[in-house]
Amino acid sequence: MSAPMEFPERFNMAWYFLDRNVEEGRGGQTCLRWRDTSWTYAQVQAESNRFGNALRRLGIDVEDRVLIVLPDRPEFAFAWFGAAKVGAVIAMVNPLLPADDYVHYFEYSRARVAVVDESTLDRIGPLRDRLAHLRHLIVVGEAGPHRSFADECARSPDALVNADTHRDDPAIWLFTSGSTGKPKAAVHLQQDLPWNTERYAKQVLGIREDDVTLSVPKLFFGYATGTNLLFPFAVGGSTALFSERSEPATLFDAIERYRPTILTSVPTMINGMLNHPGGAERDLSSLRFVLSAGEALPAELYRRWKDTFGVEILDGIGSAEMFHIYISNAPGDVTLGSLGRLVPGYEARIVDADGADCPDGEAGTLWVKGESAAIHYVQAHEKSKEVLRGDWVVTGDHMRRDADGRYWYEGRTDDMLKVGGIFVSPFEVENCLLRHPLVAEAAVIGYKDAEGLIKPKAFVVCRDQAGAGEPLARELQEFVKKHLAPFKYPRIVEFAAALPKNDRGKIDRKRLR
Repeated sequence: MSAPMEFPERFNMAWYFLDRNVEEGRGGQTCLRWRDTSWTYAQVQAESNRFGNALRRLGIDVEDRVLIVLPDRPEFAFAWFGAAKVGAVIAMVNPLLPADDYVHYFEYSRARVAVVDESTLDRIGPLRDRLAHLRHLIVVGEAGPHRSFADECARSPDALVNADTHRDDPAIWLFTSGSTGKPKAAVHLQQDLPWNTERYAKQVLGIREDDVTLSVPKLFFGYATGTNLLFPFAVGGSTALFSERSEPATLFDAIERYRPTILTSVPTMINGMLNHPGGAERDLSSLRFVLSAGEALPAELYRRWKDTFGVEILDGIGSAEMFHIYISNAPGDVTLGSLGRLVPGYEARIVDADGADCPDGEAGTLWVKGESAAIHYVQAHEKSKEVLRGDWVVTGDHMRRDADGRYWYEGRTDDMLKVGGIFVSPFEVENCLLRHPLVAEAAVIGYKDAEGLIKPKAFVVCRDQAGAGEPLARELQEFVKKHLAPFKYPRIVEFAAALPKNDRGKIDRKRLR
């Protein structure tokens, strides 16, 4: 395994991820596929250069914010790399949000340019006159009265000299998942994303030039920006994009069409594909492994997936504050239920409520350190001081580390339930419920009983909705008592047709009551 690349002071991440491929002779290699069309590295570079020149013509300079509001399509890559090339600060948001959310993102980012899809204009178009900082709205598709992405690029040359940025210049804002309040932007530098790529993508995943990636999460989510665009580009590999919503049937079709070697997924979709009618007969033989993050992967889901498809899942944990994964299982080295070991180059502590380090086997809050850490949150000075403590990032994840250096997820520190004076992990109860043959999905939260004491409450989606009812609720309570300490059983079991999800595919616990 080669040593990680050292980044010079004058450094632009677009060179690292894109231009380097052309310089090293891979310009003619296919790197991007979408529907029936493919692009080579030289073509992606040319289109990115055109968009970068368009941005310069429109007055965009180093550190100006560019907001990308696009589905997964080639123009996302062209806009991303074009903005990076001119040294602009990239921000990315979901193209399926309601209008009120866009008001927040536009005003918060003070973006001078936004690149949006035509499908968003019914929500973003009417806001145009309210957005004081926005100079230009560039539309991919039918632009109407706004600037056309295609026209702006057609007017621009395909050669561009990248901005002479410093490796410590701001490069991208990554938004937190917003589990409490509005999402905050974690500010990352030019070197941060390449630094993680050198260690996680290359040293842990062993990503290769012949890899083809495909992703359940969309590119606006930093998890997918890494695994389904930046990581394959860093080694001369390729990505396959689809603009449609991520549904089990769509994923099966895309896997059989594009034959990816690496699938980026989340536990919710892993569960959905396992439960999809006829899913077990679909062809996933091209996959080397599947990645899972965003929320912890229940051991039962891993067992079912491996038994059904024979493909290894590499569970890991990362965050917007660290850009990407910093603890992970590795190919051929998976421990069921564990998040794996530290990615090379990162350090971690397990800290108790008094700030002391916990011994192995004892749970506490995870603190992590590495050179990909964000420098601060935007307009959140107090939160920055609370989470970003010198070189350390206080994750808010409740973890324990075993004697072999593997990490085990216990839940979010703020989600932990104290029942009868003893901490209970909602994740542990959820994982137990998923082992019951009639349970398709489960989420556990705390509620106050008549005496004001915290007790576990379970929301359950049944495989057969006809089976939901009081008899099954009692059966599930007894099932948990049998497999866990009895005090951990859910005092209330509520059945639901589906569990609420946020735009990253995680269970949205704040909507459960």
